[in-house]
Amino acid sequence: MSVGTLTACSGGNYCSELQNYAEAVKGLDIKDTAAVDKMRNEAKKLSKSAPDDLKDDWKIVLDYADKAKDAKGDTAKLTELAKNDGTKIAAASAAITKQAKDTCKVNIQDN
Repeated sequence: MSVGTLTACSGGNYCSELQNYAEAVKGLDIKDTAAVDKMRNEAKKLSKSAPDDLKDDWKIVLDYADKAKDAKGDTAKLTELAKNDGTKIAAASAAITKQAKDTCKVNIQDN
């Protein structure tokens, strides 16, 4: 399975798309609906090309992005979202970030 993961990343679309995602999340203001939408679109692409062991993590990121977009910058809704989904999104992001750095040599910084 790890061979498949490496194959999926070495020179593949996933790593180059991951770079676009890294740019979209860098300094992301969760209250900026357009920025959230851009990040969401990049995450959607990655969820399709991601290695199998990260598919669930990308689903969590996408669900979170959808909810953040639906909040339309409303601070109370975003605070509630962070409270309800914060632990789940943090774990998924950590797995994605680690794989991005280890396999694709891409650094993802969320702020």
